[in-house]
Amino acid sequence: MRDTYKYWFKVGNLKVHCGITDNLERREREHQKSNRYKDHNGVRYYWRNGHIVQVGYATTREAAMEWERQNRCNRNWN
Repeated sequence: MRDTYKYWFKVGNLKVHCGITDNLERREREHQKSNRYKDHNGVRYYWRNGHIVQVGYATTREAAMEWERQNRCNRNWN
């Protein structure tokens, strides 16, 4: 079933995270409430100011997980 979305989480134009989810709106709120930030070129980018950008169309969970692995979205992947 094609019920999984691939996404980039961006703060401004900076891609700070990528991942997969079955609910883009919920996942965006979770990221914004996480209190995380990314330092880039001496500037601190707070995730609370970020937004999700959907990548492609909904796909199968297996295909989305492969995309996630290929893009190194999860640092725990080998």
